[in-house]
Order: sequence, then structure tokens, then C-alpha cells
Amino acid sequence: MTIEGILGAIVIGAVIGVLGRLVLPGKQDIPIWLTIVVGIGAALLGSLIVGNMRNTDGVDWVELLVQVGLAAVGVAVVAGMRSGGRSGRRV
Repeated sequence: MTIEGILGAIVIGAVIGVLGRLVLPGKQDIPIWLTIVVGIGAALLGSLIVGNMRNTDGVDWVELLVQVGLAAVGVAVVAGMRSGGRSGRRV
């Protein structure tokens, strides 16, 4: 993998992570660097899942939706783990 590929993955992962975070309701108490790491993982995993189903040379909206969905799940899981399983509700 070239340096351009690595930098591209970081930029795309950051965008995917932020989009995944925006999809979730409420505030996620995780740092932005962790959101980016989750986004990079979601972008890679989403590309692997969609794989050969790509049917366009332009923007593949199905792949993008899968990646954002995975990022949202990842951000929710990481935020839940960092909060120690607390729901944030006071009784």
C-alpha cells in the first residue's frame, strides 16, 4: 500500500466515522481520534462486505451506506464500553 493509499484511508475513515457518529442520537462521549479509528475500521470492513457487488465507477451508495452503518454501530459500542455500560440516565 502506498502512502497516498494510507492517507486516503485515514481521510475516508474520518469522514465515515463522523457520519456514523452523526447518525446516532444523543452525545457520544468518545474522543475524535477514536471516532476516526472506528471510521477507518468501518470503511475497510464495509469495503470487504460489499466486495464484488460494486456496480459503478462513481460513488457506490450501497457501500457508503454499509460503511456508515458499521461506523454508527462501532461508535455506539465503543461509547458504551467507555462509559462502563451506563446508559447516562439518572433515576
